Amino acid sequence: MKRLAVYCGSAPGADPAFAGAARELACLMAERDIDLVYGGGRLGLMGIVADEVLAAGGRVYGVIPQSLVDHEVAHRGCTELHTVGNMHERKAKMTELCDAFVCLPGGIGTLDEMFEAWTWNALGYHAKPFCLLNVNGFWEGLAGFMDHVRDTGFLSDARRLQLLKADTPAAALDLLDEATKSAAQGVTW
Repeated sequence: MKRLAVYCGSAPGADPAFAGAARELACLMAERDIDLVYGGGRLGLMGIVADEVLAAGGRVYGVIPQSLVDHEVAHRGCTELHTVGNMHERKAKMTELCDAFVCLPGGIGTLDEMFEAWTWNALGYHAKPFCLLNVNGFWEGLAGFMDHVRDTGFLSDARRLQLLKADTPAAALDLLDEATKSAAQGVTW
């Protein structure tokens, strides 16, 4: 795994542990020579992870829609900042640039990005794994709901198993590294 897409909030969230996990993930990425691919913003967890990767000497590839550049939220210190026309183009470019995905806490944008990456993986458009970084149990409700979706017949066991979850940044990177090595292209029924 050489490039990791990090989905996360454009706000820091209410729990200081969220920012702490973003910093820890960024430092580990730099130590392991893993480039950051992210949404290109300077605010919230997005800005924290980008700033920390850069401060540790890592490379940061931001992908941001023009409308957010116009709102002056773009991070101007990225190694490369790709400006795209809309959110669809942003997600496609991030998927093109990365080898795997991790989700820190975030809101509807983070959920949108994660579910699209999962859907594209399940349909065989890519074989890149993804993991929820479950900071202080943030993703427990979603993981439980996805179990419910599986148990009620709307999600296969194979698809449910695609949604990795880790409690620490190191565990998330280890899970994704292993999953990247064994990933196989194709539809997951």
